[in-house]
Amino acid sequence: MERTYKKIELVGISSKSYEDAISNAIAKASKTLHGLAWFEVLEQHGRIADGKVVEYQAVIKAAFKLDETKAC
Repeated sequence: MERTYKKIELVGISSKSYEDAISNAIAKASKTLHGLAWFEVLEQHGRIADGKVVEYQAVIKAAFKLDETKAC
């Protein structure tokens, strides 16, 4: 079966970990997109305040399957 996917870029943020930042991005995207299938991590960043890591940022690309079009 032939399939086509669209990839979008997302940035997830967490105060706990990169894994949590990725999960946050996917959870939020899944509320408005259906057919999410896979993701890839592009970048990881963080924010430092008072000498401590206070924020984890993960830039990901997530892919979702495009719906099949029906011929009229």
